[in-house]
Amino acid sequence: MAAKFFIPAVNVLGQGALDDAIGDICTLGFKHALLVTDQPLVDIGLVTQVTSKLQQQDIQATVFAGVQPNPTVANVNAGLALLTQHQCDFVISLGGGSPHDCAKGIALVATNGGSIKDYEGVDVSTKPQLPLVAINTTAGTASEMTRFCIITDESRHIKMAIVDKNTTPVLSVNDPELMLKKPAALTAATGMDALTHAIEAYVSIAANPITDACAIKAIELIAAHLESAVNDGNNIAAREQMAYAQFLAGMAFNNASLGYVHAMAHQLGGMYDLPHGVCNALLLPYVQAYNAQVAAPRLADVAKAMGVNTQGMSADMGAQGAITAIKALAKAVNIPASLTELGVNPEDIPTLAANALKDACGFTNPKQATHEEICQIFTHAL
Repeated sequence: MAAKFFIPAVNVLGQGALDDAIGDICTLGFKHALLVTDQPLVDIGLVTQVTSKLQQQDIQATVFAGVQPNPTVANVNAGLALLTQHQCDFVISLGGGSPHDCAKGIALVATNGGSIKDYEGVDVSTKPQLPLVAINTTAGTASEMTRFCIITDESRHIKMAIVDKNTTPVLSVNDPELMLKKPAALTAATGMDALTHAIEAYVSIAANPITDACAIKAIELIAAHLESAVNDGNNIAAREQMAYAQFLAGMAFNNASLGYVHAMAHQLGGMYDLPHGVCNALLLPYVQAYNAQVAAPRLADVAKAMGVNTQGMSADMGAQGAITAIKALAKAVNIPASLTELGVNPEDIPTLAANALKDACGFTNPKQATHEEICQIFTHAL
């Protein structure tokens, strides 16, 4: 069976990557960027740092800082209006997954027309988006290099999964210096998000040897460095290794796709506006317990990558080792222990489950579930 591998044409990683990337942006020949970001990055001066570097190269930047933590259709529309008003010829996203996803939505609609709602699903668009440069500031979502775009539809209270080759940025930037001093809770949530990407890609029915290699290395790096990054936000070595880890996890899931953890987490985010990484971290062990029915050997590999001594273990024992290791890491970085702590109402579970089964991320889960089974997984995580 043929496989496709999607990745931005240019990816700049490591300390000092931002300065190198400014030169790459200049070679693209664009003159006026819509810079999509959020207000906290404006407040700490990071947006000014980037716009100043652009101005030194005679590139104008109009700033749209209205992105919410779970970007909405309204956010996309507001950014698109600003882009049109200022006749911007390309888009820069600066931040974590939310600015990247919002920027993708803006850039896609800018060239394809209509509403971002029109592009829910897989490869719905017909034209490449307006060129997008994605500058990353967190080690987690990998949205800076993927074809995934998650936008909340406020009217339906769901997160739309837009999986489209035309949302792939032309250039991604991962400079760990931009990730320093991020709050411990954000570092933990985004790191567990990256772990979820790697594990879901590894057990996906669309996995291949390339995605496997990326996923396993990502898991090893996250197991080794996430706690250090959480405990010391200025640990540049840990930050850099986490930047590589989340990028590798992105390479894996961008091509092998995901599973029910993301399909279910999207519904929690859409209904309750909860942090995506925290939802993933809470659901991850329970979904993998379900997947162990068919993917125990793969989960045993995950256990080994997380540092579990699997020698002499059966596949089932190894899978249990992975689930235990996932829970231990989540506890070590202070992820909430249950969905109940996040305010999830058990009465909403049937609706959450029904919507999760429609989410494109679940199509590559190793075992397809019934509505009752998804309800059970949600219930176990309460």
